[in-house]
Order: sequence, then structure tokens, then C-alpha cells
Amino acid sequence: MRTLKGPSIFLAQFIGEDAPFNTLNGLAGWAAGLGFKAIQLPTGNPAIFDLTLAASSQTYCDDIQGILAGHGVCISELSTHLQGQLIAVHPAYDLAFDGFAPPALRGNPAGRYSWAVSELKNAAQASQRLGLTAHATFSGSLAWPYFYPWPPRNTLMLDEAFAELALRWRPILDAFDEAGVDLCYELHPGEDLHDGVTFERFLAGVDNHPRCHILFDPSHLHLQQMDYLAFIDHYHSRIRAFHVKDAEYRLSGRSGVYGGYQSWQDRAGRFRSPGDGQIDFSAIFSKLAQYDFPGWATLEWECCLKDGETGAREGAAFITQHIIPVADRAFDDFAVTADGLQHARRMLGLERE
Repeated sequence: MRTLKGPSIFLAQFIGEDAPFNTLNGLAGWAAGLGFKAIQLPTGNPAIFDLTLAASSQTYCDDIQGILAGHGVCISELSTHLQGQLIAVHPAYDLAFDGFAPPALRGNPAGRYSWAVSELKNAAQASQRLGLTAHATFSGSLAWPYFYPWPPRNTLMLDEAFAELALRWRPILDAFDEAGVDLCYELHPGEDLHDGVTFERFLAGVDNHPRCHILFDPSHLHLQQMDYLAFIDHYHSRIRAFHVKDAEYRLSGRSGVYGGYQSWQDRAGRFRSPGDGQIDFSAIFSKLAQYDFPGWATLEWECCLKDGETGAREGAAFITQHIIPVADRAFDDFAVTADGLQHARRMLGLERE
């Protein structure tokens, strides 16, 4: 077993126009001051991190690492959640997701897709230059408008959607394999990969690709009313990234898991800061330690009530308190008296003195 690394923090919810949140140097100093040891770094803002340059320049990557090291932090993973979303966009969502692409490509789905593929491949190269072993992203979605279909489920359409999704991602997965980096899909409502069944279907479509993995975020499973602890038992061999994000689901007589088009604050299921919701993080950290999880415990702060900076400060301490320093020997080793085959057979009465 190995001890989980952490705490890390996903910076997407904190990048802003004001200092210290408008520069990588400022963000790194802020995160370090709260007790974080690493940052999960979004790649959609070149002023913070230039993904294209990082893919081609070792000098730039070394400079980035030097800035972070000056604050005593490192990068846990790069993130391409927004670019990954653009790998597959159903036409119903064209306008909604157009803002994830550069202005020159908006209104151009084909150009937007080509750009997203390039971004993902750049992320593989940049991750390799930075010495990273995992990467966080979304799968995108073609079938999501039909997740609860009426008219009833169209099997041929769903088969085609997952075949197309696998076709689009296969060359990207190959690029990550060449870079020696695991590609971790955050299973998330709105994505075609949103639970274990859909991940399995996609994994089969990419022929069990060795770089096809999971970013485990229990909040998204809990709000679907899934058993997120059993999920770890099922899929631990494919979990390579971990978001520490809390959630609560309160039964309501007015709405359910679909949310009723309400604001987050009014939904039956909503995200909370770590420790304020219903997720059993003690059990999660125990299971991840048991299964020798190799990655970082990364705070993703999303809460409909608590201030973000408060959530970040509390989150660093929360993760630190939950990381289990794993034992290097069994607690009852002191009672071992003898070993060897002959001794074992004598204990069983199969050989006598």
C-alpha cells in the first residue's frame, strides 16, 4: 500500500481578474499559504498556463515548475475539462458550449472539434514534459439529450453514439499512451460517461485501452443515488484521479435527482464544501488506501452556501486529516512465531516430530 498524496486543489473555480487569482504565481502562493501541496491546473487560460507552449517547450515547463517550487507546490494534474467537452457536442448544445472554444471558432462545430483534439494532444505532450502521470478531462456527449428517453430507448442510436465517441477519443488515448500519461474521465451528468455502466461501454469501445481511466468524484455519484463506495470496489483498478467534493441529497416531495430546473440552493441534491455534506470521506480514503490508489486527493470546491476561500482553507485541513499514513507492516507481526512449509504442515498435523 501507499499513502495518498495531498492535499491538492483544482484551480478552475478560483481563477479571476483580481490578485492573487489572476496569475499562476499569485495562485500558487495563495494555495501554499492554505496548506496545499499541489494544484490541479486548468489549461483554458493562456495567461495562467499556455498549453500550446508547454506542449512544445521544455524550457517553459521548467520555468512553470520553478515558479511553483518557489512556493513549495507542484502540479498534480493538468485539466482539459472544457476542451474535452468539445470532443463530442450534440447539436442541441452547440450554442451553450460554443463559449468554450476560441472566439474565431464559434459557430464552427468542425473547427471547434479539431481545435479540441489538438488541445488534448497538446495536454498529453505538456503532461509528459512536466513529469505528470495522470490527466483530468470530460468525455463530451452525443447521447445525453436521450438519457431518459421518450419515445423509448433507441438501441441503434445509442450504439452509434458510443461507437462515435470511441472513434473520436481513440487517437487521443493513443497520444496519451505515447506520452506515458493516464487519461482520466470525470464521470459527470451531462457527459456520456456519467456512471459505471457508461464507462464500461466506452471502455469496451476503445478495446480496454490501457490509458482509459476514471477521475473519481463521489459527489456526482451520490447525487445520482449510486453507491460510491461499491463503485470503488468495482473500478479501483481504473481510478487514477480523485476529486474531494462533498454533496447532500435531501428527499423532497417537490423535486428529485433531476433538480426541477431550480438553482443549486433549492435542489434536493446539491454540492457542499467538504465535511458539510453526506459523503463518507473516511470510508473513501480507507478504500483508496486499501486499493493502493497512486494519485492525489484534490479539492474541487463547489458549494451553494459557503464562501469559496473559506471552503478552500477548510478543505486543505480536511484532506490532510483524512489521508491515512499507511502501515509498512501488519499490526500483529509481533506475534509471528515461525514460518516455512515444514512448520505449516506440522501445524496441520500432516507431519509429526
